[in-house]
Amino acid sequence: MISLSNRLQETKEYYFSKKLREVAQLKKEGKPIINLGIGSPDLAPPEEVVEELVKATSQQGAYQYQAYKGLDELRQAMSGFYKNHYDVNVNTETQVLPLMGSKEGIALISMAFLNEGDQVLVPNPGYPTYQAATKLLNAELVSYNLTEDNSWHPDVEELKQLDLSKVKLMWINYPNMPTGQPADQEKLQELIGFAKANDILLVNDNPYSMVLTDEKFSIFQLEGAEEVCLELNSLSKSFNLAGFRVGFLVGNAEFISAVLKVKSNMDSGMFFPIQKAATKALQLDLAWFEAQNVIYKKRRALIWEMCEALDLKVNPSAVGLFVWAKIKSNQTAEDLADELLYDRNLFVTPGTVFGTNGSNYVRFSLCVSEDELKTCKERILKPKAV
Repeated sequence: MISLSNRLQETKEYYFSKKLREVAQLKKEGKPIINLGIGSPDLAPPEEVVEELVKATSQQGAYQYQAYKGLDELRQAMSGFYKNHYDVNVNTETQVLPLMGSKEGIALISMAFLNEGDQVLVPNPGYPTYQAATKLLNAELVSYNLTEDNSWHPDVEELKQLDLSKVKLMWINYPNMPTGQPADQEKLQELIGFAKANDILLVNDNPYSMVLTDEKFSIFQLEGAEEVCLELNSLSKSFNLAGFRVGFLVGNAEFISAVLKVKSNMDSGMFFPIQKAATKALQLDLAWFEAQNVIYKKRRALIWEMCEALDLKVNPSAVGLFVWAKIKSNQTAEDLADELLYDRNLFVTPGTVFGTNGSNYVRFSLCVSEDELKTCKERILKPKAV
């Protein structure tokens, strides 16, 4: 009998992988479910990006293996993106690495820096993949608290009370998902000092910086970040290109080189037409994001109205692709999510998916059309059948 690896004993199937199968089955049974659960952009990508993709498919060599580091022009566009939007200088040759989605980057970074038994600081609530990558490498998960009282930022004084002797890596995510909290530069500057003092690699996962934000944040805007930080970025949310699987990693040359060593043994370079199209996307000016954000603001306003009808509290200063809503009653997040799914045909994400500190919250996605959101609101306002 062939047994599974020990690492899989502690690894569960990704929540959305499992739950979306249930949603799909309910749809097959005729339930008119509207999916407010996942952040898969429904809007079209830029036309010029699609045109570049199509054009590149007929270029000579388009179907050959590509360099692990990506096209020179793609890395230049990534560096240019950081300069144009964050005012951060990135060396095209040594400080940026294209990825097949930032989710790949989470795994590659973990493999590059963690040994079995090393400890990893993971946010609660936070993106579940941080936990999964840690467990798959037989490293030890150390959860740290994010709370509304501390504006969903790490409490550095609380972190200092931990035994940090085995901690190698710490995941942060600003602008934050799932809470939508913008980056507090003063708090994060303190966190960089903490990471330096304890020899901890601090990784900021940054795919939401262009969505509903007035100020575009990168960890490398802060003093000393280049010594202890890496930053993941992505085209998935900002350019409606989730299926492209294009992300990138930014950081000092030594850290990037370490991740490249792993990547070059795990995959090959990404498809040439996708690289060409991604290059085109990264060169778009701020007008593209402003147009997208007009749409998202209208959608967010409708979800806020839905939350009000459900007696949920929202943070009007939150940013990003989701609305994180607090339950005022004694109802649990799972119970409310199930009630909306089975009684209202609305799929939302219970906050417990992201950790125990999400037990009083649910998350709504902005990746749903205004017409569908109006239908959602009607379903919520309609009295329950007795």
